Amino acid sequence: MRCSRLKNIVLASLLSALPCITFAEEIGSVDTVFKIFGPDHKIVVEAFDDPDVDNVTCYLSRSKTGGIKGGLGLAEDTSDAAISCQQVGPIELSDRVKRKPTKGQVVFQKRTSLVFKKLQVVRFYDPKRNTLVYLTYSDKMIDGSPKNALSAVPIMPW
Repeated sequence: MRCSRLKNIVLASLLSALPCITFAEEIGSVDTVFKIFGPDHKIVVEAFDDPDVDNVTCYLSRSKTGGIKGGLGLAEDTSDAAISCQQVGPIELSDRVKRKPTKGQVVFQKRTSLVFKKLQVVRFYDPKRNTLVYLTYSDKMIDGSPKNALSAVPIMPW
């Protein structure tokens, strides 16, 4: 019993140390290649809300590999992705967002291969133009991809 309690404390400590990264809600998808065995290749459209900025929603489209490997989660998705972020209400920036505008903060991650590749969305704050900039790109442990997409959200009075 005492060992179980210790495991729970260690697990809670590890989880609290992780950065705040959100999960996306799938909006829909379109098939791009028919596969006889396993799911088709497709483009998936997902939405997520910025975890640190109220009233900003980002829409992300990305490729998803099908077939037998894709159905089992063993395939590596391509690095193709697009992003569009929108202001959906009044925005108030926290100090966390304003703190390091040029450094960027990861607001979304999704695994796109079994182990080493992930799609990320990083937020930058441009204080001179009062704008939030969202960059999506794919990285790999050894060799990342230069493919990327960008979306800017001017902070307007609501």
